[in-house]
Amino acid sequence: MQPGKAEPDRTFIETARRAQIVDAAIETIAEVGYARASLGRIAERAGISRGLISYHFAGKEELISEIVRALIEQSRAYMLPRITAESTGPGTVRAYIESNLAFIREHRNLLIAIVEIARHRIGEGTPRRRLDHDPDQAVSVLAQLLARFQKAGDLRTDFDPRSVAIAIRAAIDAAPARMSVDAQFDIDGYARDIVQVFDLATRTDE
Repeated sequence: MQPGKAEPDRTFIETARRAQIVDAAIETIAEVGYARASLGRIAERAGISRGLISYHFAGKEELISEIVRALIEQSRAYMLPRITAESTGPGTVRAYIESNLAFIREHRNLLIAIVEIARHRIGEGTPRRRLDHDPDQAVSVLAQLLARFQKAGDLRTDFDPRSVAIAIRAAIDAAPARMSVDAQFDIDGYARDIVQVFDLATRTDE
């Protein structure tokens, strides 16, 4: 198998080995930071040779891209069912915030690794888009959702959906960075407070 081989062509064993390497990379980056997370350290944590990592990945950049892809896929699988199960505007806002922050809590090291990667990229001047993730996409999707409930009369109409979507995403995206530097950060309490703030900001007067 050549590095970068298309996923449908991989065997079950190859796919499992790649997942093992990705998990080891996440744990290593979360523990020692991006700069110190060499392929040698990652291999040691995975209990394999460094050469085996090179067999499955073209280099650290491809491995980082796989970590970002894992974040996107796992977060969507976790959050979408919880969000779409709600039929009201206030319920959807609550489920959106709660599911995002619960995912962050349950995947602490993955999110800390993403924070470390982002910090490193900013430090070296690498454009955000190199992380294979468009930060505006989540804002746009949420803004459309808010606008739909506004049109249905299920949320207040006196706020700009995009502005509120930006604020909600900023509140959510602040959590991993806080968690990475504050071991005592109460993410569940934070979630309750953020839900209350945006419920009051968007709920119609009854």
